[in-house]
Amino acid sequence: MPAKILIIEDEVDIHNFLKDVLEDAGYLVSVADDGMEGFMKFQNQHFDLVLLDILLPKIDGYVVLEMIRKESDIPVIMLTAMGSEKNQIKGFDLKADDYIVKPFSMNIVLKRIEAVLRRATKAINEEPHGILKYKELTLDLKSYEARMSGNLVALTRTEFELLRKLLENKNCVLTRDQLLNDIWGYEFFGNDRVVNVHIGNIRKKLGADYIETIRGVGYKIASED
Repeated sequence: MPAKILIIEDEVDIHNFLKDVLEDAGYLVSVADDGMEGFMKFQNQHFDLVLLDILLPKIDGYVVLEMIRKESDIPVIMLTAMGSEKNQIKGFDLKADDYIVKPFSMNIVLKRIEAVLRRATKAINEEPHGILKYKELTLDLKSYEARMSGNLVALTRTEFELLRKLLENKNCVLTRDQLLNDIWGYEFFGNDRVVNVHIGNIRKKLGADYIETIRGVGYKIASED
């Protein structure tokens, strides 16, 4: 069954172009012209991925993303002309899976969609076994649950996978490029700020003493000393 993609984009030329190319690539595609219509379609139909603009009529893309995240961990890729670092960080803070700035290469968009869907499918289909423990933190690899001192911690799928990768290699420093390739599944077309943002979100939830920054290199699990 081909993946079904929801495009929420008010510029007719852009969403028609995206729809045509994605359908030619084998995807099922539905289009919404404003934020409210897009969210209603998301609620009433099944989709595997959302392509989301920010500057939308009625409800902007940031608000739509917040509303989606209250209900689902569906992959969401921001596709927007708002390309400043501040805008991108806001998108990732709201738990976007990727952020593509207009004007864009459609070949790159297709690769980014493939990568995000591959990561989501892997998370669903894997049947990991075992428990990872560190200090007061426990990761259950089968249920995808994180707990601190027995209390459930709400991690996104990407945050869980990042933390899992670091714990599985807790005696090693992992570079940002390694984490991008292992977690996102592709060479990231842009700066590695996305890793920093997700690590920052994990620290807010767990505390600052779980992940150590190795300046100029990457990250590692902090020593238990």
